[in-house]
Amino acid sequence: MKKVIMGEELNLCKTKAIELLCGTVKNTLGPRGSNAIIDHSMFSPFITNDGVTIAKNIESEDERINTILTLAKEASIKTDETVGDGTTTTLVLLESLFKNGLKKIEEGLNPSVLKKELEQATEEVITKIKKESKKPTKDNYFHIASIAANDESIGKLISSVYLKLNTQDAIKILESPNTETYYKITHGYTFDTVLASPYFLNNTQEINYKDPYFLIINKEINDIEEISEIINYLIDKKCPAVLLATDYTDEVINEVLSLNFNGVTNVTLLKTPAYGLHGASLLSDLEIISKSKIIKVTDEININNLGKCQNIKIDKNEVVISCESNNNQVSNLIEKIKKELKNEHDAYEQDFLNSRLAKLTSGIGTIYVGASTTTEAREKKMRFDDAMWALKSTKEGILAGGGIVLLKIKENLNTINNGYEILKESLDKPFIQILNNVGLDYVPIYQKIKENNFDSVYNVLTEKFEKIDCTNVIDPTSVVVNAIKNASSIAGMLLTTTSLVINEHQEPKEYNMNNEL
Repeated sequence: MKKVIMGEELNLCKTKAIELLCGTVKNTLGPRGSNAIIDHSMFSPFITNDGVTIAKNIESEDERINTILTLAKEASIKTDETVGDGTTTTLVLLESLFKNGLKKIEEGLNPSVLKKELEQATEEVITKIKKESKKPTKDNYFHIASIAANDESIGKLISSVYLKLNTQDAIKILESPNTETYYKITHGYTFDTVLASPYFLNNTQEINYKDPYFLIINKEINDIEEISEIINYLIDKKCPAVLLATDYTDEVINEVLSLNFNGVTNVTLLKTPAYGLHGASLLSDLEIISKSKIIKVTDEININNLGKCQNIKIDKNEVVISCESNNNQVSNLIEKIKKELKNEHDAYEQDFLNSRLAKLTSGIGTIYVGASTTTEAREKKMRFDDAMWALKSTKEGILAGGGIVLLKIKENLNTINNGYEILKESLDKPFIQILNNVGLDYVPIYQKIKENNFDSVYNVLTEKFEKIDCTNVIDPTSVVVNAIKNASSIAGMLLTTTSLVINEHQEPKEYNMNNEL
């Protein structure tokens, strides 16, 4: 049975949901914010101060509140998906916008009018934020990563890898097989290992082929006769080879394994690790770097399709192919990908193109995060992920951090309508929350910054004021922009929601729904 909730009861539910969500997460804001312990049904509990991780795990026994929570969480989740940082700031802003907006509505203001005015105010504030943005220096990367991870050692490691590769999109974060945290940079074209059979590794950690042949077959191999010409050629040349096909029958796999076991051949069968457009791009790249020719469904397999590589390394996780660097086709491919990047606006596709570019140029970096316990490793890896995303967000520039830019904008923002008013009242909340989380009174600090004409930042770690041009307290511009944008968007949706329809559960007769809140 469905139940409709409206009016005062709905407003109370929305308020409770916002207080539960934002009130829990906002205590983690800043370099000295607190942590939360999160229980997990399948793993051991873990500790984190990552805003979106905490937000995702917050639930209520009250179905009304829980439904609203699901919507409110989207502000933080959207920020995380877009820029990977600023999720706690988003919720701090959301709480203030919602509560101030609800007061206006209770005073008689039309919700739709308020939402439109809030959207107008948000656009102007975002424009002002972008005007304060500047390009990062090399030193800035370390501080940005350190702030995002709340750990200078993490900031130092990931920023050094970033600068060596000159791109975040070429960095992978994995858990270390031991307690040590370290990184390695892989030069060569890499892709995920999908072995036709685990026996091709033959109980070794990895396969290393020097001057191997390489063959790309964009179809399934159903009979050993289909590749007999290739096999005979390899036997004659006494050369190793790697075959990459869509799939193989058990007969083909077993026959090749038997030839390898008896020392007749040294061939590894791989399966294509990706499909669709990304899979096609992978095969196209491999065709160019190995100077081979892709065998299509209607094509016969012969030695004219074989390519040649300098080295191929295969382990259980990845394949690394190294080929000659003076390949004009590779140079043309690099330029082609760069042009595609300029015209691509989808973040997911941009990441994919950047990854391809890195494989063809600077290489791929892998950071292995080690710790003494699984709980520590998971928490530490989340910090690395936050730092990595923060570095990526610097592409649109950086700002002085600690909420100082929002304070400056607040001071000069004209409240031409109610939307501007509630946004202006919210702009100082991240600054205030950062100071509250370290037990400091924000009023005298705010006053000192204002006296300095917003040319200084208060560093809560050093407990000193720093000049805005040389401070280490920095935020990526896109993080602040997305925090404002997503908080405003979800606040507007909540404020214009006038009814809630949920499934009503049968409760005991003495259960009083009105006393639940």
